[in-house]
Amino acid sequence: MLNSLASGRHLALRLLLWQLFAAVIVGLVFATFGLREAIAAAAGATIAAAGTALLSVRMFSQVSGAGMALGRLLTGMILKWMVIIGGMIAIMFQWKLPPLAAITGLAVAYAVNLLAFRFKG
Repeated sequence: MLNSLASGRHLALRLLLWQLFAAVIVGLVFATFGLREAIAAAAGATIAAAGTALLSVRMFSQVSGAGMALGRLLTGMILKWMVIIGGMIAIMFQWKLPPLAAITGLAVAYAVNLLAFRFKG
């Protein structure tokens, strides 16, 4: 086994914290355009972080065999995308926040993935 569960949990926690940090930063950047834009951008990034947290909890909740791990990964990914799509629908249609800011926040939170996997600290 190349990676232990502890290192996977550590990486997932680091990714989650970086995504939440990105939510704060993108919210502050969009605050120059207005309060609604700032809320939409921060909410878009926070939804990505919530999806990551849900996937991490599902993936690392218990030790199991390879087949169970694959099943947990797939169900975690499905739940993650349900949270993200549902959250974006709520942001744009229910709360009527600016869609460009929300999508930008979501994209920034996913750009953090590249940094989290690139630099192992």
